[in-house]
Amino acid sequence: MILFFFLIKFVNKYYLVDGGYANEPGFLAPYRVTRYHLQLWRGNTPKNYKELFNLRHSLARSYVERAFGLLKKRWGILRAAGFYDVKTQVRIINACCILHNFIRDECPHDALLDEVDQELEDALDNDSYDSDEDEITTVRATNEWTLFRDNLAKEMFEQYKAISRSESSELVLYFLLDMPL
Repeated sequence: MILFFFLIKFVNKYYLVDGGYANEPGFLAPYRVTRYHLQLWRGNTPKNYKELFNLRHSLARSYVERAFGLLKKRWGILRAAGFYDVKTQVRIINACCILHNFIRDECPHDALLDEVDQELEDALDNDSYDSDEDEITTVRATNEWTLFRDNLAKEMFEQYKAISRSESSELVLYFLLDMPL
């Protein structure tokens, strides 16, 4: 099913953003100078709260990219900027998601989904993540928002450590990869 990852904690809403954005109210950015891209995680596990947060942040963003890539491939109306009013655009997107989910329910094997997955895998293999030349290097993060992210990341890491001490490695892998932020 198509999932949209708007992280919600109580009444706060925020967007997952890449390292080019400041970690400020409404925008939850990954930690800088900490392993981030999924390609860098192959064969590795997080060693601290910043790494776990970045791994989950990267996973969530990849799910979003996959969802949008799939929707744009399936529905041509989503490939170009719309000239409809905002209310109509929201209805179009919702209709596309509903139709997509109906197709997924009725046709469990979806060649288009396999194609999008392969494209994302190829993009991971072909991209170089050593360069920060496309990222903004000066940001104005707020202390309050940085503390919010730190507390969220530390809470996730404590849960991760507790599970990893008490359960099998299969459950730890599930908790590491499949638990939402």
